[in-house]
Amino acid sequence: MSSRVINSQAKLTLGPVLYNWPAEQRRDFYFQIADEAPVDVVYIGEVTCSKRAPFFTPFIPEICDRLEKAGKEVVISSLSLVMSKRERKEQHELVQDNPWILEANDLSAIELLKERAHIVGPFVNVYNEDTLDYFYRNGAQRVVLPCELSGKAIERLLASNKNREIEIQAFGRVPLALSARCYHARSHGLSKDGCLYVCEQDPDGMNVETLDGEAFLTVNGTQTMSYTVNNLLAEIVDLNRLGVTHFRLWPQQVDMVRVIETYRAELDGTITHKEGQETLSDLIDFAPFANGFYHGVEGNRLVE
Repeated sequence: MSSRVINSQAKLTLGPVLYNWPAEQRRDFYFQIADEAPVDVVYIGEVTCSKRAPFFTPFIPEICDRLEKAGKEVVISSLSLVMSKRERKEQHELVQDNPWILEANDLSAIELLKERAHIVGPFVNVYNEDTLDYFYRNGAQRVVLPCELSGKAIERLLASNKNREIEIQAFGRVPLALSARCYHARSHGLSKDGCLYVCEQDPDGMNVETLDGEAFLTVNGTQTMSYTVNNLLAEIVDLNRLGVTHFRLWPQQVDMVRVIETYRAELDGTITHKEGQETLSDLIDFAPFANGFYHGVEGNRLVE
């Protein structure tokens, strides 16, 4: 039992699945989360590629019902890069017809949600106090900060935050950049329109190597992500003390229930930090951990 004095009111959130998992598998994943995981907020929706959405969208009402009956707060996440007329139309429909609170991952969605309660997602750049304050005045209930902010930058934002909700990305491969092109399709000699959904072959993303053969980044459709797995287990208690209210765990193809349980136990002080790290190390075998962004160094480094 840890002797740390902490605030167990901190909430854990499960980010939307960023990868192209089969629709039925994703549905069953959320059912398991509803039934077994000690997570407070669950984000659902297609964030990466609008071409994937039709396969999963029919399952969303049933999933939301299951999650809410299990006491989870449900948030619907919007697309992170809106480019086509079809995508703009779908975004308008999402804002108008959706009964759940929305996470806006594109500035156009934030404009549509003006003066309505919503959440600003991690794909919207928030780097200074004035931007943070603007989004709250615009109707944001919570802001998810970008992954590349250092601990000192987060602390400055928290100092000006006036007890509002702030969410930090605490686990999983983090999204770094978006593109109009689909790197996944191009790597298979295909066009974006004729991609054959090849991204489904890489349920945790496709690793990208340097010319020296060193794994460096991960590609997920139109999204560039970190190769390393962000792990802020050692930092979340201090961040909670500073005022971070929510900690996001990105879904990966691992036992996410145990990941969530480990972070919950760390926040509640029911395990030692060493025990928590050993559990995560046993679960994650496809990439090393990193926390460099938080410590103000290269993002792919792990600072003990």
